[in-house]
Amino acid sequence: MTDGAKPLALAPAMADALARWLDSERATRDRSDHTIRAYQADLLAFLGFLGGHRGAPALPATLGELTQTDMRAFAAAERGRGLSARSLARRLSATRSFIRWMSDRHGFDASRALASRGPKYTRSLPRPLAPEQARDLLDMAEHSHPEPWIAARDTAVLTLLYGCGLRISEALGLNGADWPLRKTMTIRGKGGRERQVPVLPVAHEAIAAYLELCPHPLQADGPLFRGARGGRLGQPAVSAAMRILRQGLGLPPTATPHALRHSFATHLLAAGGDLRSIQELLGHASLSTTQIYTGVDDAHLLAVYRSAHPRA
Repeated sequence: MTDGAKPLALAPAMADALARWLDSERATRDRSDHTIRAYQADLLAFLGFLGGHRGAPALPATLGELTQTDMRAFAAAERGRGLSARSLARRLSATRSFIRWMSDRHGFDASRALASRGPKYTRSLPRPLAPEQARDLLDMAEHSHPEPWIAARDTAVLTLLYGCGLRISEALGLNGADWPLRKTMTIRGKGGRERQVPVLPVAHEAIAAYLELCPHPLQADGPLFRGARGGRLGQPAVSAAMRILRQGLGLPPTATPHALRHSFATHLLAAGGDLRSIQELLGHASLSTTQIYTGVDDAHLLAVYRSAHPRA
């Protein structure tokens, strides 16, 4: 494709194939809506590039003619647009999955295109809070808002994130029917995967304190955590509360609501928890995703060693 060439519109046959592939990913692999949207953007970028690269809208037969040179040209174009190595790796992975799916249905040999490899990148380590920072943050949250019920609500949400390792979407997705929480609760996470999560007494107590002060009635089919106007509490409000807390405690910008989930995993690992159990508590599909926390622990040990060893 020459510099400045614009991607061409999708041919109807390719648009239909893409829609069917996305439906297949959603149904057979139980992909989340977020993942499906990301895959759609990835494939639209690829197919749009391919049309400009070849001078005609991409067709199913076009995919059978792809070579490593074509795939490398796409990767170079995406990097030229400023796409990070990590995002490009995901984009190429989605593209290869689509090509493989198409080859199975149209009977062409996709081995040349599938032989291409994505870029290598260094996965950044999670940035958990130290145990004392997490405790200080939860203590400060109890007095962080002039409305006592909102302060209690924020404390309850943040306690769930840190005490149970929930994703923020999982915590905010709880309804009145989920209360009172049992000793373990069933969480439906990414990809529809269900897991059992133990509920610490402190989390139960924090939610009970919030509900006692909340001016909005608890309804079985309504949200457990409510916004100031009574609707379901949204992630921006929790992020804003976290921003105020980290500024008050002098914490870095990496101290986000999701960092509390990282802290949950890292502190369990440091206390002797095994990776397989932590994987189940977090709801990770692959153990390799959970293994990233071993890097956090190793980095912490190395920092302590360098600061404390007399010969370091």
